[in-house]
Amino acid sequence: MLEHEFQCPYCWESITMLLDTSVSKQTYIEDCEICCNPIEITPVFSENELESFQAVDIEQ
Repeated sequence: MLEHEFQCPYCWESITMLLDTSVSKQTYIEDCEICCNPIEITPVFSENELESFQAVDIEQ
């Protein structure tokens, strides 16, 4: 697991999340711990290292 900090696309607060490095590419929805809005999370890993990360609002 990898702890990753990013900005919520709704409230712009900084939040942290644990990411599973054992899955190379994943997309899922998780609520912001501050404003409770749903965020689409897409981390991509290569050899257990974070290659890219996107956190976008699902209302785009």
